[in-house]
Amino acid sequence: MKPAAFDYHAPSSAEETVALLAELGEGAKILAGGQSLIPMLALRLAAFDHLVDIGRIAGLAGIEVAADAVTVGAGTIQVRIEADAELAAAVPLLSRATPWIGHFQIRNRGTLGGSLAHADPAAEYPAVALAMDAELETLSPRGRRRIAAADFFTGFWSTALEGDEMLVSVRFPRWTGRCGFAVREFARRHGDFAVAGAAVAVGLDADDRVERCGIALIGMGSAPVRASRAEAVLTGEKTPLDGAEIGAMAVAHLDGIPSDTHGPAEYRRQVGAAMVARAWTDAMSEAVNA
Repeated sequence: MKPAAFDYHAPSSAEETVALLAELGEGAKILAGGQSLIPMLALRLAAFDHLVDIGRIAGLAGIEVAADAVTVGAGTIQVRIEADAELAAAVPLLSRATPWIGHFQIRNRGTLGGSLAHADPAAEYPAVALAMDAELETLSPRGRRRIAAADFFTGFWSTALEGDEMLVSVRFPRWTGRCGFAVREFARRHGDFAVAGAAVAVGLDADDRVERCGIALIGMGSAPVRASRAEAVLTGEKTPLDGAEIGAMAVAHLDGIPSDTHGPAEYRRQVGAAMVARAWTDAMSEAVNA
């Protein structure tokens, strides 16, 4: 199939983009890397009167590493994130999640901001943003604002972005001290969307107690999910901790787990628990030996 007819726009700046969005209204859609949007248009799963291509706006791409955080432009392509050694040292979870995204050809076009704004609950970057308490900076004709990742994802393929607003950058806090990070997921074939997965960050104090942790789940709800209840229980606990128990705890209170062609909801719950257990074990091993 082919997409429904649309008008194409290629603004030269972020300011021009949001002005255009305000002018065009609800019939406009931003096109970033296009790795999710174009297939949806081709299959007629979505249709828009206007596509606003931001792929050539140079100011939207880039990686800035500071002492307390790393800021990544929304237009930064995924292979650049994957290959940046300084970013990998500063925010390991973001770097380690990237190779799980599709195939190299997809990552060569897909962008950080495109993935986050698409808000697919089976995608890796939304889980990383949640686990790391990222802040997403947006721009509209009214100016800029920052949205916590916990408030950004509002439902299936939906976010807190207003119709005349675009994502311009993402700020990931740097964790220091005895920390460990891991991503685990299960898919039918390499490059497929995950049946379930987990992104885990953990920090230990000098007494081997969990000082802080982030556990985000992939493919386990209608929106990206964070296992906040499990994190609250784990914080302050002394290692070693049983990974299987943590995995079960992380998925115990989840509602609305998808049931689809990959399997029923209970199957996905079991897979999700196993992925949390493995990611927690990996992250904890790294933290203990840091």
